[in-house]
This record gives sequence, C-alpha cells and structure tokens, in this order.
Amino acid sequence: MRTSLDHTEALLQLDKSQLLQATAAGHKWIAEGYERALQFEAPKLTRSIHEIVVCSVGGGPVASLVQLKSLVHDRLRVPVILSQAYSMPAYVDEDSLVIVVNYSGGSEEIVSAYEHAAKTGAFILVMSAGGKAKEIAAEHGHSFYALPEGRVPRIISTGHVLVPLLVILHQMGLLDDPAADIAETAALLERLSDQYGAEVPLERNAAKQIAAEMDGLIPVIYGTLPFTDAAALRFKNQLAENGKVMAFANAMSALHHDEAYGWDADSAMLRQFHFTLLRDREDSPAMSKRIAATRDVLRGQAGGVRELASIGESRLARLCSLVHTIDFVTLYTALIRGVNPAQSDALNRFRKLYTS
Repeated sequence: MRTSLDHTEALLQLDKSQLLQATAAGHKWIAEGYERALQFEAPKLTRSIHEIVVCSVGGGPVASLVQLKSLVHDRLRVPVILSQAYSMPAYVDEDSLVIVVNYSGGSEEIVSAYEHAAKTGAFILVMSAGGKAKEIAAEHGHSFYALPEGRVPRIISTGHVLVPLLVILHQMGLLDDPAADIAETAALLERLSDQYGAEVPLERNAAKQIAAEMDGLIPVIYGTLPFTDAAALRFKNQLAENGKVMAFANAMSALHHDEAYGWDADSAMLRQFHFTLLRDREDSPAMSKRIAATRDVLRGQAGGVRELASIGESRLARLCSLVHTIDFVTLYTALIRGVNPAQSDALNRFRKLYTS
C-alpha cells in the first residue's frame, strides 16, 4: 500500500523503528561522537607509518570510511585503503596503521582479517560495540574505541565513526584539528533536519521531492573524483538499506571512459533510470563541464535527471550536507511505497541459508 509523503501520521506509523527521528538527530550524534572521541586516549605512533588500512563491512560504516578517504585525500601524507576481505593485503606490516571498524564486532570477514592483522605487528585501533573484536583487542592489548550499543549503525556512522576518526587521527598527529569543521557540520545538519522532517510538506521538502521523482525508476548516482564519489556510494548503500531498492553509483570522470557507453541503450530501457549528479564547489572547471555535458546528454532520454549540490563552508560540512540529504531521501524512498525502512526480509533469509 502506497503512502502519501504529505500524510505525516501515516509516515511515522510506518517508520516503526523511528529512523526518521534518529536521522533528524544527526547533529546530536556528531556532538556525542566528538565528546566521546575527546575522552579517548589515542594510540601513540612510535614510528612512521606507510599506510592506513581500514577493515570494515556494512553500508553505513564503510561509506563513512570512504568519506574519510575523500576528506583527507590531499591532506594526509599516507594513503587510506579500505579492505573488506577475509585476509589482510600482503603489504600490511609493522609500519601500517590498521583500523578495524565493525559495529557488532562479530562479522566473520572482519574478525578473520583482524586476526591476520594481529600477526603482522601493525599498529591497530579497533572501533566496535563489543563482540569478538573486543575480545581480540583485549587479548593483544590493542587500542579499543567503544561504539555506543543499541544503535542502528548506518544512522549513527557519521557521528560515531567518521567524526571520532578525524579526532583520533588529529590526536595521533596525522591531521589538523577538526573541531571547527565538526561544529559547523553539526549546526548545518540541525538546520537541514528542520527542512526534511516528516511534518514538512512535499512542496517545501527537497528530500521528499527527490524520493517522489525517483519513485518507480532505477536510481543511478554519479559523484566526482576525488570527493563526492563518497556521497554517491552512500546514496547507493542507503537506497538498499533504507529504501529497499537496488541502485547504482559511479564517479566522473572515470565513468566517461566505460559506463557512458551504456547511455546508448534502447530508449525504453534508459527511461527506466533516474540519474542524480552530485556537485560541489571544489569541482574543477573541467569536472563542472563534464557534469553539465552528462546532464545534457541524459536529459530527455532518461526517466529523470537531477543535480544535487553540497552546501556549507568546510569540506566536512559540505560532504555531510549531501549525506544527510541522502539519508532522508532514502527513508522516503521506502515510505512512499508503504515499506518499513527497517525491515530486512531477504537478508534474513540469506543469513538463515548461509548459516544452516
């Protein structure tokens, strides 16, 4: 049964786990995560590191870690590498910083990779709410950052994964102090929440408008390298986790050398796709021209084309402005179709089959 996005009571009743309310509290999670990070004793690096390898699974934490990579790509003198395999890359050694991020602390891929990393002599930081990861950290004396229990990881990941990592990396002497950027971001997200809430009608609610525009179409999100591609990944992941729809994401300019050939698809097929093009003020003139050309080629052929621009001053605030908008859009993507955004029937069936 479909739900009108202007029917506030129906939306709130369908949102049984109160994810709209939790998302609207994003500024609180940022403030909370910042304060927790300030109280944490960051591990001290006793020698130079060659790379930071982050082990994580799950749409929310992984997207936050990709956001970290985008934020610091030209500010950190060592690479940030995401690893989601059961084992660690061969180059991980005593000169690596390994950050293990797993909310439950029990995801088998991460536990396996962590056990591997523990044998390399690398500096290791663990972020988890408990589980096996906490046990391994205690066994080896690794630094353990406790994530708050009883939360939805994808909802709190910006405040409780991304923000603490920025603070901890600063405490380790790897990044500048992010305090001012974090304060700006929290204030901006609070203002955006007031614009995107369930009680705000469709005609004045950009998040509802985007969800309505995409309704019934296959979402494709294009970001730009090396920044808004992180938000594009977040959009795709949240459309799956919150919206219960399949989506695709890619990044310019790389996609212009392969995926763009798919724009020659049969017109009836291309009309089934809705394209969202992410913009940011740091886009170079060449990239801005690519975005405009992409828009002009797809407009009139695809089922829909929309540009979504970041707002804010600092890089953190601008990226989080996109993420916060995306999170609301994806919740409304489920709700407009009468779907509870917290349900996970197919994944539960998979887990039952896999573990039987």
